[in-house]
Amino acid sequence: MSYAMIAEELVGSLGGKDNIISVAHCATRLRVMVADESKIDKESIEETDKVKGAFFNSGQYQIIFGTGTVNRVFEAVESLNLSTSSKSEMKQVTGEQGTALQRAIRTFSDVFVPLIPALVATGLFMGLRGLITRPEVLAVFGLTPDAISANFILYTQILTDTAFIFLPAMVAWSASRVFGGTPLIGLVLGLMLVSPALPNAWAVGFGEAEALLFFGFIPVVGYQGSVIPAFIAGWMTAKLERRIRSVMPEAFDLVLTPFLTLLVMSVVSLLVIGPIFHAFEVAMVDATTYLLELPFGLSGLFIGFVWDLIVVTGVHHVFNLLEIQLLANEGSNVFNGLITGAISAQGAACLAVGIKTQSKKLKALCFPSTVSAFLGIIEPAIFGVNLRYYRPFVFALVGGALGGFTAQMVGLAASGMAVTVIPGTLLYLDGQLMSYFLVHAVSCGVAFGLTYMFGFSDKMLEKK
Repeated sequence: MSYAMIAEELVGSLGGKDNIISVAHCATRLRVMVADESKIDKESIEETDKVKGAFFNSGQYQIIFGTGTVNRVFEAVESLNLSTSSKSEMKQVTGEQGTALQRAIRTFSDVFVPLIPALVATGLFMGLRGLITRPEVLAVFGLTPDAISANFILYTQILTDTAFIFLPAMVAWSASRVFGGTPLIGLVLGLMLVSPALPNAWAVGFGEAEALLFFGFIPVVGYQGSVIPAFIAGWMTAKLERRIRSVMPEAFDLVLTPFLTLLVMSVVSLLVIGPIFHAFEVAMVDATTYLLELPFGLSGLFIGFVWDLIVVTGVHHVFNLLEIQLLANEGSNVFNGLITGAISAQGAACLAVGIKTQSKKLKALCFPSTVSAFLGIIEPAIFGVNLRYYRPFVFALVGGALGGFTAQMVGLAASGMAVTVIPGTLLYLDGQLMSYFLVHAVSCGVAFGLTYMFGFSDKMLEKK
């Protein structure tokens, strides 16, 4: 079926053009705002060619196509002269929809998701640096660690450290943008939080420098690697800027609005927001670290089991903050190691269904979804296959739990974030590859074996 035909069939199943308010898309899903949900023919959409699943969430009807395919479907839908919109425009439409928790999670994602590409690149740089500086690798070329140029080491530090040194500036920029302020004002405020004129937070933490004391009791340091203070500061900066602009005469707006905004927020951020929320941030990371270090593999078992359930709810982006903080404070990300097996397990369960079924249509759905899962994107496998037949999804949860257990027992910890399974190998080039492969062998082996033996038969197709 051509993409034009798929688009026409979708529009009809969605209740016609009059029922469609707007259409947008992300990496894997077509996101549709409809006037009346009851007019949607959900069964017809599920049966449409190339559709791998569909559900209603956060005020949107989300139809999963997978990477690449969704772009072509969107173009075909767009050619039908519907009201298509960008993701930013969609946010305005959906801003008041959903529960308070859903709105909060959407906002959180809007702030942190744009930062992920930079952090992914930084994590990959860390992995590559760990690989090329290992004595075993250098020995292949007849070199030793002492033979590496100091300038080259300095260059690698620039690649791996810059994003985390200026992380507060990135967060404040993004928060200011999301909450309706001028992004560059948020950026400047974030840069103030990591100004070289302030004692470096890491130097203070290691006892190599002392915090500045204002009024004799308020400790002020730079906030390198901090996230929550920058998030709160960016949010308040946007609100204050908009408030000042609403009362400022137009003749003075260009000069006085940014001046007053930065003047007030620099004081508030350094003397109030920074000390209070940095202490909260440290306590939160300590509590999380305690949870992640539960003995006997308990935290890996639990996190590996629930991760795919969290993905189903769509709130998994909330854990970006945790991973960012772990990398900034610990220099490694054990959370990535605990969840990567849960992701590959869904792909393995989907693969088992594809191999076992005699249905050509289901095979055509399973194999691309498996590839997508092994590249770290599991929604097509979950919604298109595993969750439909229930047992493959449950057995994948079991595989993910045992993968997480294994990861904790071998001490797996990534050098970055946001990539898993095959792309994630680049985060474990510092001597952990064998442990990484072991985790996936356990999670995939369990999920595939249980699904193939007990999780699926073609009789389920008749019941569907």
